[in-house]
Amino acid sequence: MNLSNLKPARGSVKKVKRIGRGQGSGHGGTSTRGNKGAGSRSGNKSRRGFEGGQMPLQRRLPKFGFKNPFRKEFEVINLGKLQAYAEKFQLTAINHEVLLEHGIITKNDRVKILGTGELKAKLDIKVNAVSESAKKAIEAAGGTVNLV
Repeated sequence: MNLSNLKPARGSVKKVKRIGRGQGSGHGGTSTRGNKGAGSRSGNKSRRGFEGGQMPLQRRLPKFGFKNPFRKEFEVINLGKLQAYAEKFQLTAINHEVLLEHGIITKNDRVKILGTGELKAKLDIKVNAVSESAKKAIEAAGGTVNLV
């Protein structure tokens, strides 16, 4: 064996399909594009989702849903989490500054306190919104609630 008789493995090298190079190539004439129609012409490119003139999927399906542009998003904090924060950071008051300082909320977040969990700590709370059950639990623990 020497360099002169080396060749690639059988089937590993394929012939290039030379399109539009005469009838002898086997790909002359219509150059594998078929006869007539937009697909045979140059510059043809159908849009995404085109189904050949059939009513497209995005038009067959009904419209639905509504996004309220005036919706107010709240960052929700439950009483159980408040208790955990009070113990972890030795807090007596909860407000935007304190929550921001400890990385619980971001600068423009609105905060709402919800009533899931137990609260034993006496906390003075200043937030945007509080549920009725949370307000009762906070006041039962000896704390106060003020809405901003």
